[in-house]
Amino acid sequence: MIQATIGQDSINAAVWAACDTFRGTVDPGVYKDYVLAMLFLKYVSDHWQDHHDAYRKQYANEPGLVEELLKAERFVLPPGASFRALHAARFEPGNGERIDRALQAIEEANMAKLRDVFQDIAFNANKLGDEQQKNDILRHLLEAFAKPELDLSPSRMGTPEVIGDAYEHLIKSFAASSGKRAGEFYTPPEISELMARLMDPQEGEEICDPACGSGSLLLQCGRLIRSRTGARRYALYGQEAIGSTWALAKMNMFLHGEDNHRIEWGDTLRNPKLLEGDTRLRRFDVVIANPPFSLEKWGHESAESDRFGRFRRGVPPRTKGDFAFILHMVETLKPETGRMAVVAPHGILFRGGAEGAIRQKLIDENLLDAVIGVPEKLFYGTGIPAVVLVFRKNKADDKALFIDASRDFQPGKNQNTLRRADLERILETCTARQPVERYASLVTLAEIANQGYNLNIGRYVDATRVAQDIDMAEVRRERIAIREEWAGIEEQMAGYLKELGYE
Repeated sequence: MIQATIGQDSINAAVWAACDTFRGTVDPGVYKDYVLAMLFLKYVSDHWQDHHDAYRKQYANEPGLVEELLKAERFVLPPGASFRALHAARFEPGNGERIDRALQAIEEANMAKLRDVFQDIAFNANKLGDEQQKNDILRHLLEAFAKPELDLSPSRMGTPEVIGDAYEHLIKSFAASSGKRAGEFYTPPEISELMARLMDPQEGEEICDPACGSGSLLLQCGRLIRSRTGARRYALYGQEAIGSTWALAKMNMFLHGEDNHRIEWGDTLRNPKLLEGDTRLRRFDVVIANPPFSLEKWGHESAESDRFGRFRRGVPPRTKGDFAFILHMVETLKPETGRMAVVAPHGILFRGGAEGAIRQKLIDENLLDAVIGVPEKLFYGTGIPAVVLVFRKNKADDKALFIDASRDFQPGKNQNTLRRADLERILETCTARQPVERYASLVTLAEIANQGYNLNIGRYVDATRVAQDIDMAEVRRERIAIREEWAGIEEQMAGYLKELGYE
């Protein structure tokens, strides 16, 4: 007999075990889309079937009423498109084609919610091998999801968050094994929580992530509001350039019960889609993002003629798109309530040339609120240390808070993590907004100007420790910071020489 409800750890283990179908045969970067899409299909099917059976029992003599009630379900399940039907036919040839047809039918029956969500997911593709191998792999996948442990009916799930969190667990697990591509779709949960709490989203606010990946930052903001109010009175917006990742975000939203969202597919820098009319960017109370670091081909060629005026403070370098995302985010802030948090590489703190000029203007406008240095190896796909920058409209002072949190973390073999105490220390320091010896400094804009608008944290926070506390990892971090700053100086000098006619 199946237990009444299932715990989060149990469902996480069950969905991760389903991946055994592919291991050793297909790369995780390929099979993640199939597993996540199958989890969504199973979720929709089990919920529909659960409600169908309840209606049939309650209205046994009124089949017409049952059909009408099913049409009003959150997701409509067309005949023949259920997981049960696919599982029943698993021994027959054509599993890939049947699953693709089922997903297409579900999309067409729920067009307002699922338009284009499955178009980049092809179970009948050659990525899974020849026809016989593909059919066998997909049979095993259907059997894995048919196990009692993966009964996703509402009565067994307990709270709606369980299946959504299982989906996030899968995404995190895939990110840990996907190498450099991991950063395209996932932000570590402790960073998501840090950024959401820094932004302190409120009931009734509009929240946007212009490089939303799988949507984890947006979901964290929504979770924070619900934990305080118990209500979903807020709106989530996002845009994602990679089609398959955009599809992950859409499914992630629905699995977490976030129906009040608008996630667009497209390149935010070249073609922003969250607009008011045709010529004005939509503005938000909170803008939050972990955009790709130093994107090389970000749209420099069309930036000067940008019809939204996003680059009026300057055009970022051709091969580094960090400030392009920051400038876009600043332009989408509401004038009174707007605030933003963005993850970026350390280089944007001190690189010269066009970036130095942009940085100066943002500082002179008193938009910069905090610079938080976080440890290295926190983000999937890159080992470099990063910073979280906070910008605010309508600031209460003319100062910026600098925090060096780079030494506070739980070390791991391949990935470091922020411990609960590390996260809380950052947040408490931001709330107090007071200097902390060898950890934080509150700096006036005049002081920053005297430093040539260089935001390198080491210029403002003396994190030097006594000799016995210094280890080789600390020395390595300092060398990386010095090397990056020197590279910025070299780039700035190259720009000066070019202006003087020396290539």
